[in-house]
Amino acid sequence: MNTTSHRLTLLIIILFLVYIPVTGYSQKKTNLAAKNLTVSEGFENPLGFYDASPTFSWKLPNNVKYQTAYAIVAASSPELLPDNPDIWQSKKTSSENSIFNPYEGQNLGSRQKIYWQIMYWDEHDQPSIWSETADFELGLLKNSDWKAKWTSLDTAKDSIKGVRNFLMHRPQYLRKDFELSSIVKSARLYITAKGVFDVHLNGKDVSDDVLTPGWTPYNKRIETLTYDVTELLTSGKNAIAVELASGWHSGRISRGKAVYKNFTSPKILCQLEITLKDGSKKIIVSDESWKGTTNGPRRLASLYDGEIYDANLEIKGWTKATFDASTWETAQNEAISDSVSLRPKRHETVRTTEVLEDVEIVSTTKSSVVFNMKQNMLGVPKVMVPMKKGDTLTIRFSEMLLSDGTFYTDNYRSAKSTDYYIAAKNGVIEWSPKFTFHGFQFVELSGYDDSVKPETNWIKGLVQHSDITENGSFTSSNEKLNQLQSNITWGLRDNLLDVPTDCPQRDERLGWTGDAQVISPTAMFNFDTHAFWTAWLQSMRETQSEHSDGLVPFIIPDVLQNNKASSGWGDAAVIIPWDIYNITGDKKVLEENYEMAKKWVGYYESKSQDFIPTIHSFADWLQPYPEKTGKIGNRGDTPRLFVNTAYFAHSSHLVSKIAGVLGKTDDEKKYKDLYKNIASAFENNFFDINGKFKNKKQTQTSYLLAIYFDLLKPETKIKAQQHLLQEIKKADYHLGTGFLGTPILPKVLDDMGEIDLMYKILFKETYPSWFYSINQGATTMWERWNSFSKKDGYNPQSMNSLNHYAYGAIGQWMYERIAGLSSLEPGYKKIKIAPIPNTEFLNAASAKLNTPYGKASSSWKIENNTFYLDVVIPANTSAEIHIPYNTINKLMVNNITFKENLNMKVIDSAQESIKILAQPGTYTFQLTL
Repeated sequence: MNTTSHRLTLLIIILFLVYIPVTGYSQKKTNLAAKNLTVSEGFENPLGFYDASPTFSWKLPNNVKYQTAYAIVAASSPELLPDNPDIWQSKKTSSENSIFNPYEGQNLGSRQKIYWQIMYWDEHDQPSIWSETADFELGLLKNSDWKAKWTSLDTAKDSIKGVRNFLMHRPQYLRKDFELSSIVKSARLYITAKGVFDVHLNGKDVSDDVLTPGWTPYNKRIETLTYDVTELLTSGKNAIAVELASGWHSGRISRGKAVYKNFTSPKILCQLEITLKDGSKKIIVSDESWKGTTNGPRRLASLYDGEIYDANLEIKGWTKATFDASTWETAQNEAISDSVSLRPKRHETVRTTEVLEDVEIVSTTKSSVVFNMKQNMLGVPKVMVPMKKGDTLTIRFSEMLLSDGTFYTDNYRSAKSTDYYIAAKNGVIEWSPKFTFHGFQFVELSGYDDSVKPETNWIKGLVQHSDITENGSFTSSNEKLNQLQSNITWGLRDNLLDVPTDCPQRDERLGWTGDAQVISPTAMFNFDTHAFWTAWLQSMRETQSEHSDGLVPFIIPDVLQNNKASSGWGDAAVIIPWDIYNITGDKKVLEENYEMAKKWVGYYESKSQDFIPTIHSFADWLQPYPEKTGKIGNRGDTPRLFVNTAYFAHSSHLVSKIAGVLGKTDDEKKYKDLYKNIASAFENNFFDINGKFKNKKQTQTSYLLAIYFDLLKPETKIKAQQHLLQEIKKADYHLGTGFLGTPILPKVLDDMGEIDLMYKILFKETYPSWFYSINQGATTMWERWNSFSKKDGYNPQSMNSLNHYAYGAIGQWMYERIAGLSSLEPGYKKIKIAPIPNTEFLNAASAKLNTPYGKASSSWKIENNTFYLDVVIPANTSAEIHIPYNTINKLMVNNITFKENLNMKVIDSAQESIKILAQPGTYTFQLTL
């Protein structure tokens, strides 16, 4: 062989060896590309991303049954993909898993932008074409990345005292001028605040985010935001301007604990990093060069109490580069502390997601008008009202009206929830508050030009909450059931504002753990809250770290600071991660929260005697018809020690299961043994040999907890189930449950095969029932089963929110049993479609769900003595379909008599139903009854 030939051969061999490891995908590609590429908890091309060790997910096209392998490539530039990835390439990986596949490349750092693609192989081992390129750009991941300083004016010196003598701070107007010598190639604004802010560049809003950066345990972590501001900058003079208010950090929170009572002035932290087209770089930071004033139009702003705006003090052009701020104060500065982490926000910001314009006028007087938004909502009003110069428009809020048409605000307690606008000229003003939020359905305006007749277009409702997208939908042939679904979804939207709150209107609005753990599955059916919950769990871990004994406080972030925990509430540390894993298939949530879950169980252990914990408990909160009245009665009749022990066992059992998923075999056995010991103590202490609760006052919840948490021997459990049925019958098939028992009731009756009984309870019209509030005009879920009645008026207790989500937990059963769409394996890798119709109450129901693998749906109806079931099964999954009538010889599929084939196989043909294992696809089943 001559030298030239030898070199050519060697070159071919080298190219072959290089090509195969880097790409390894030389087969002809015929399949359509994967779609919906996301990282970690479902982020699509995120900017300022928090996760330097992300996971990758994608969905397969509908014509593919399942995946047998995949390959991921990642690069620093899209031009390098797919053939020359310089960051990471996974090679061909044999796996059916198309969700949450881990990144295993080189370490990533702050500001780094990664481009990635994916190829998959189908059930025939045929490769797809490469997907479109996705990307993620990391934010500032370390405190040391920040060159800026905390910057503010000293607003504490004003000593403005508000409700309960809380220190209030005037909103600040802060700005900085700077010059750029060249055209901007790219620019990133990294920003956060101790307080809440709105930021502008050269007179333009940087974003439509609301109440940023949000609420975290501020003594542990403050979230940061990243914005691409390339298009907002110009060569020559520029200006950055920030409005800053108290928010949660420096405002009135809850019951006035001293630790939150006198926070220092709100502060901004801002770092603008610019790359110019001439190749140079420039950084603009918040520091001593900034100027500020509090003599602006926004006079006061409080989350609980509202906002005061004086248009006479508007500062024309203050956000623009042409403004002269030489007479403003020089801002004060404070160095960044290493004790508080600055980290990118890891879930959705709050935004205005909808505008309510279908408004009606309820009543008018000579000086006031009341509007009905027709929906109890969270957000702020937008007013367009005629005014006279110098007059003050007063805007008041209420969830409902009293019988005489006046406002019912007793349930707002000390929250003033009132906005004021002082007019600077005659004419129509257009205004919305910026640094507050209200829970309301009715709005009263007074102080407008009373020579003008009020019109419905004077007001709109700006609906605000964390910008979660719809994840599923449920509908049926029953109007009240559909209203219940609407009330559930509105209750969720109104209480998912940066943290999961108990209510949006009164002087509370806190992240109660018990409320959250009962609603999280229903929330994830209706909205994409994966990232929302995992972000809040991080706050929970940070808060628990302050307690060496593993205590998880009642609320997160913990503004109560009372060093107390409650069974059923602190268990959110275990229950919510487990629910997230089962719904999404994301194992990382278990890894992140495993130590927290173990510490919580350890807290129970440290407070137990003979496996009976003695900790505080809110018990079955707000159970109807309690024996005791007042505050003690709020805890219901299921005893504290009973609830403690039940949840101690349940959390221990779940920790054992989590350990099993994570491959921690020693812990799996340890916590399973602990669970068994607690269960034995539980049964011996609280139940007799006849399966009856050893308590004079019997409760539905006592049986529900024992049965659902599997705390009784099999023979005892059977007897306990009969006692439960007796208690339900005694209640005339009404609810006898509070916050803890209600979510479990449908699950227990479902497992018992008492589906018709659950239908009967669900469709009850009288108190206590789900439809009772609907019959009283509710448009959201209520805190109490009897918060209001047309006959008797409002519940006399001040703790009486008309917008609470806990009782909306029935929504999970509506999806899973009425529509029949549930999961058999984590992440809906295997789906169960098993509706059980009850034609006494409805003849059709439908649910759709964006599973991690794609859209799934189950829709049934009974018409002309024929049962129809429409099913969609996404690619890379399978489904067990239960046809609820066993007449297989009459079963039609897609208008053809049913026969087993590669896509469908009968796996069981019991007396009550037919079970079919089905592959991905769209099917219509038809069965003559």
